[in-house]
Amino acid sequence: MDCPCLTTPMNSALLSETAYVLHRLLTFERPADAVLSAFFREKDKLGARDRAFIAESAYGIIRRLRTLEHLAGGREPRRLLLAWLARFGGHNLREFEGLARGDESDWLKQVKAEDLTELPEAARLDLPDWLHARLTAERGETLPALMAALNQSAPLDLRINPLATDRDAAMASLARDGIDAVATPYSPLGLRLDTKPALNRNALFTQGHIEVQDEGSQLLALLTGAKRGEMVCDFCAGAGGKTLLLGAMMRNTGRLYAFDVAEKRLANLKPRLARSGLSNVHPQLIANERDQKIKRLAGKFDRVLVDAPCSGLGTLRRNPDLKWRQTPESIGEMVAKQAAILDSSARLVKAGGHLVYATCSLLTEENEAQIAGFLVRHPEFRLNPANGILKQLGIALDTGEFLKLDPAHHQTDGFFAAVLERCA
Repeated sequence: MDCPCLTTPMNSALLSETAYVLHRLLTFERPADAVLSAFFREKDKLGARDRAFIAESAYGIIRRLRTLEHLAGGREPRRLLLAWLARFGGHNLREFEGLARGDESDWLKQVKAEDLTELPEAARLDLPDWLHARLTAERGETLPALMAALNQSAPLDLRINPLATDRDAAMASLARDGIDAVATPYSPLGLRLDTKPALNRNALFTQGHIEVQDEGSQLLALLTGAKRGEMVCDFCAGAGGKTLLLGAMMRNTGRLYAFDVAEKRLANLKPRLARSGLSNVHPQLIANERDQKIKRLAGKFDRVLVDAPCSGLGTLRRNPDLKWRQTPESIGEMVAKQAAILDSSARLVKAGGHLVYATCSLLTEENEAQIAGFLVRHPEFRLNPANGILKQLGIALDTGEFLKLDPAHHQTDGFFAAVLERCA
């Protein structure tokens, strides 16, 4: 898909609006998507192309912030914007004629020509120093390729509802609507789009035949192996993307509990449930991981999925602000919360049942180290290798005993998952 920045004519007003929202975004006090949503509600007269230009420019600048700070000599929003448009947004210098002020024309020539290879690697990869140090220790020489992938915009992945359609039929229907889709390489239920059309009025979407869901997220749910008639729990359900897939895997039978501590997230699940046609899902608001509802259900479940709260660093293609909003301290707090959630969710699993722990993090302390600590605390569980489970499902993907996905190798968000079995 062409970047809207390449096809939307620039003008002074559009540059001013983009610089204005950048000023808000660069405080990193709130998630970037929330800031942009609030801005577009205020500026409800902006057209679709202008909105796309502003959003694409804002996300592009957040992705390449350290490089752009070097080119712009700081964080002045207008300078960052002009540097991004000239260096990474595909605009030639003629397009800035009549828009440049003062010395900006001469400066933009320097921006176009500057050699960035002498920058420190953390700056070239657009990472804060602390995160670059941690990822270098874990990823070594593969880190530049990983960050190159994470600094790209993600494609749009869809998942079919297997209770309502099959992949070929959905692909054909989208093609009739002028939307090109290809099958995802790993998930048997996934479709990938290069474009990002508005789907909320498409018949496939309104009838519950498709949902937006990254292929990696689909694989997490498939890894549970949920079956007909079972008791299954999505412990951190959120808005319910994986819940819907679990319900379909269960063929709308058994009982599927969707726990979450946020009433708003569970409210967002309701319209998706209505579209899906599922009737076996039971949303449950809980106060925390020690809620009495959890104690009453101890030892009842065949499968429990814990898509744990995490740093989200595997989702930088979609949420590039996270690398600037997270800190070593926030990661430490997250790790403690994850361990508490894992310990609590383990109580739900019956003998012979499975607990799937997952994150969208790239960091060992949120992933492999969590599992190592859990197995020490809970010798009644053992690790069930993910590659064997995927093979049984007919999914041609082997990342070893853990599921480990990243955009450089798998074209998905960065995900981690481990399957833990309670010994009979």
